[in-house]
Amino acid sequence: MTVTQNAPAVHTQPGPTDNQAVLIVHGKDRTGIVAAISAVLGKHDANIVSLDQYSDNPHGGAFFQRTVFALDHLKAKLPQVELDLQAKLAEGFELEYTLRDLSVPKRVAIFASKDDHCLLDLLWRHRRGELPVNVSMVISNHADTANEVRFFGVPFFHVPSAGPDKSAAEAQHLRLLQGNVDFIVLARYMQILSGTFIEHVGVPIINIHHSFLPSFIGAGPYAKAKARGVKLVGATAHYVTEDLDEGPIIEQDVVRVSHADTVADLQRRGADVERAVLSRAVRWHSEDRVIRHENHTIVFA
Repeated sequence: MTVTQNAPAVHTQPGPTDNQAVLIVHGKDRTGIVAAISAVLGKHDANIVSLDQYSDNPHGGAFFQRTVFALDHLKAKLPQVELDLQAKLAEGFELEYTLRDLSVPKRVAIFASKDDHCLLDLLWRHRRGELPVNVSMVISNHADTANEVRFFGVPFFHVPSAGPDKSAAEAQHLRLLQGNVDFIVLARYMQILSGTFIEHVGVPIINIHHSFLPSFIGAGPYAKAKARGVKLVGATAHYVTEDLDEGPIIEQDVVRVSHADTVADLQRRGADVERAVLSRAVRWHSEDRVIRHENHTIVFA
């Protein structure tokens, strides 16, 4: 393993306003959920800044709600707010919830390979304050991007991963990641993660791929797409599961192409879509706008 690490650059995180928290609630729909949650927040003089909700069936279906609220002296008061929410939601509500101080950014590790367009775009957006995260590290199976990552002041770890047996590399990944990240982004990381790694890492993993899957699998998808005469190219960001490229979808987008576009044109335009789709997925996840439900997502974008 090769490590390239510098003193972290000082970035101005735009982040949410101090003294704001986000509450995510989901479970079985029933009458009184919104009122019960609002009553707890009102008891603590919290001001609801935004509230989004969705029910897939008002008669006992699944209910989802994202609430952002402001509360003076939030850090001191949040533990009691959580205790009161827990007590209230235990009164016959079949609900799960998470509560998070929005002034504390989520920590992310970015995995990359030789293709650097998604990696550098995320680092650039982070430096500009567009992504409310802390980039804990970049891990790559190639050292090609080490110098570029260095300019962003982010620790870079080169962990080779060659051959069919990835266990040594994944063990090193786990040693680097454990306790240091809240989620992982695969920014065109051209390695398949094992089910054992996904289970043991214990945090959500977001992947980006071209939307040609499963029609144009394997090497050279853009050349195959050109030969087929496609009229749209696109990208999909999704959560990683043991079923390859079948995890819950977070975001997708496409751009129209024509017969005159070369394979290089398709690659360039596809890369543009990949950057945009992945950055939106990362931002929405980092702001707790995505709720996973079975094999799909509810996105309060």
